[in-house]
Amino acid sequence: MTTARKKIDPQKVILTWFKDKGWQPFPFQQEVWEAYLNEKSGLLNAPTGSGKTMALWIPCLMAFMRRYPDTYKSRKNNGLQVIWITPLRALAKDISLAMQQICTALEIPWHIALRTGDTTSAERKKQLKNMPECLITTPESLHLLLSQKDKRLYFKSLQGIIIDEWHELLGNKRGVQVELALSAIKTLAESPVKIWGISATIGNLQQALDVLLADTAENAVIVKADLEKKLVIKSILPDEVEKFPWAGHLGVRLLHKILPIIEESQTTLLFTNTRSQTEIWYQKLLDQAPELSGLIAMHHGSIANEIRNWVEDALHAGKLKLVVCTSSLDLGVDFRPVETVIQVGGPKGIARFLQRAGRSGHQPGATSRIYFLPTNSLELLESAALQTAIAEKKFESREPLQKSFDVLVQYLVTLAVGEGFYADEVLQQIRKTYAYHDITKEEWHWALKFITTGGESLTKYDEFSKVVVNEGFYQVIDRRTAMRHRLSIGTIVADPVLRIQYLTGGRIGTVEESFISRLRAGDTFWFAGRSLELVRIKDLTVMVRKSNRKSGIIPKWMGGRMPLSSQLSMMIREKLHEAAEGRYHQIELQTLKPLLELQARWSRVPKKDMLLIERAKTREGYHVFIYPFEGRLVHEALASLIAYRISIIQPITFSLAMNDYGFELLSDIEIPLEEALEVDLFRIDHLLNDIYSSINGTEMAKRKFRDIATISGLIFQGFPGKNITDRHLQASSQILYDVFAQYEPDNLLVQQAMQEVLTLQMEHSRLMEALNRINEQTITVIDPPKITPFAFPIMVDRLREKLSSEKLEDRISKMQVQLENYAKKGE
Repeated sequence: MTTARKKIDPQKVILTWFKDKGWQPFPFQQEVWEAYLNEKSGLLNAPTGSGKTMALWIPCLMAFMRRYPDTYKSRKNNGLQVIWITPLRALAKDISLAMQQICTALEIPWHIALRTGDTTSAERKKQLKNMPECLITTPESLHLLLSQKDKRLYFKSLQGIIIDEWHELLGNKRGVQVELALSAIKTLAESPVKIWGISATIGNLQQALDVLLADTAENAVIVKADLEKKLVIKSILPDEVEKFPWAGHLGVRLLHKILPIIEESQTTLLFTNTRSQTEIWYQKLLDQAPELSGLIAMHHGSIANEIRNWVEDALHAGKLKLVVCTSSLDLGVDFRPVETVIQVGGPKGIARFLQRAGRSGHQPGATSRIYFLPTNSLELLESAALQTAIAEKKFESREPLQKSFDVLVQYLVTLAVGEGFYADEVLQQIRKTYAYHDITKEEWHWALKFITTGGESLTKYDEFSKVVVNEGFYQVIDRRTAMRHRLSIGTIVADPVLRIQYLTGGRIGTVEESFISRLRAGDTFWFAGRSLELVRIKDLTVMVRKSNRKSGIIPKWMGGRMPLSSQLSMMIREKLHEAAEGRYHQIELQTLKPLLELQARWSRVPKKDMLLIERAKTREGYHVFIYPFEGRLVHEALASLIAYRISIIQPITFSLAMNDYGFELLSDIEIPLEEALEVDLFRIDHLLNDIYSSINGTEMAKRKFRDIATISGLIFQGFPGKNITDRHLQASSQILYDVFAQYEPDNLLVQQAMQEVLTLQMEHSRLMEALNRINEQTITVIDPPKITPFAFPIMVDRLREKLSSEKLEDRISKMQVQLENYAKKGE
């Protein structure tokens, strides 16, 4: 008589393992496990450092244990079971180690492999011969896998796809890449694939789920971790508030206040908003605290990968006291020694601030601790607004993209490079995505014609005829076309960069062509915390040697300034309203009280129902300052729009300046403000036409088109190490734009460029919301006796473009003294 073998219970195995480790699974983790084992797809929303990876990796293993209860400990070479998509290569290594440790502990002989831009070609070939059970990859590398001839073999055994940090991909073209990849992979697997996203808190979680799962979202679930992450937020307050602040000035003067914080913490991350600021703060900290030498490091996206890896490993090992960094360390890498985060300057977004705070105390139950260091007095408003927004759980939404035709045509060529495709089959697949669910037949036929002939305008040029059609089957047969396309897969289009390398061969990082072109041999510049002397530029490589000079310029990178988010803008207006009513409950508002009281004495502190406009006359001319508090991008568009509409009333030339709080119109003749207001200056009628007339929309679209042309494959950026120069790329894209504009005005890529200028660069929908709000407000025009505390930083931003740093500081100091003396007389 044979006895029945006892059936294994995967959940019991996992719970026993948890108990042996002294752990207790969170309810949200168990909820995800149950949903996954019941063949559900969904979205997990949990705070940073709460065990999100464990919540979704464990059920992948449990499902395997349930399928093979008797043999799961001995089964090898099972084919690809799980794809784990991450937005950052830096995350992949960390996730892989955590996964492998769990597999080892549970005696599951799975092989976990990385497939990113850092994976060697030898390792890639090895993977294709024998796929690992789990592949950790990026959207770009996943599309490269879809360009393989035998892709069906790779995905046939797939059971689950996990998209980590989905909120970071949602709302950009990498997210669209993920949508397209999912639409293809679901048809290649032999059994239904479970798809799960992991997301931090955003304002539109349901929409995030709908975008991820599209046609299958109805049967999916959203699991929210009911965990209150302990968070301590403190502002570093100046001893005395400058009543006439200016951007970037205050932060370094408070450096002495952050040194004790750094000293008391095991490890601190100091976040800046730009790579240039990272370089500056690294130098300033070493100047003030030379004892940090050897214990301080720098991390940003332009530093060589080898150096960044070293910094990350040293962070893990607890060997560093301080790392000065940018958003390159924003996402979920687990650096347990990090006890404290310092945010230099306003992060411009609530979710971004919370994400950075979560870099400290990055484990369940630990306290996250973040200090806000203002770079000018008014940024204390942002700190107060951030704290209230987080307490009230008011977070930004991430708006998904639709009909990005550059990504679509790139994807179609990717499929054609691989096994090839039939048009009707792929159309059915992409119509199941959120991004292309309403694509028309005309748009689809345009995309097919584009990849086969280059479209109506480029039919005569063979290089644009990439895909061959044979009896309805689309395929790339030219090997050179296939190779160039594989090198170009992706949607991250950066400005052309040059490698920085020592004469002896060590690689340091990359710098933009526009910066290095201003230097001559023998000039010194700072990079990655090192003083470097330019020797020569050869084959797109900047050859340097170490320099002992203390002076030297710091590189500037394009796209450094982030705009204020709409949610944070609203919260700042709320804080101003509280101050206008005399409610100074938060320490930040109490600290700002002298500045705000002076602003109220000379002008107004606007309530929510007021749009404040100030007029002034100085030696420079006639000024009008307008304060919507809507962020730099909206103010840039508004300033151009208002200037254009006033110029229609009276021929007049303006200089424009703006910051996140307001904008300035400056002219050498008196500005007819009353007349402009009488004819409804902020009207919404004819808005699009007025915007295009005011900003030279065609030129902005041409610049945007360069990225679109690169993604769509119209422009090839060059082979590795032999990139095409920025000037050549811009010239090529402008020629193509002009050809399309003249001979094919309905070209979808040109239309997309115009649309992206409106939606991404000018935030058109937000501009509309701002104008609607302004039209409901009372417009208050004030003629203050002097330039007010609100107007002063906007003026300084304009002067910054004209004067060197030394001259600027001298000019500002004199202006501040004059204004302070005037303020004292009036007291």
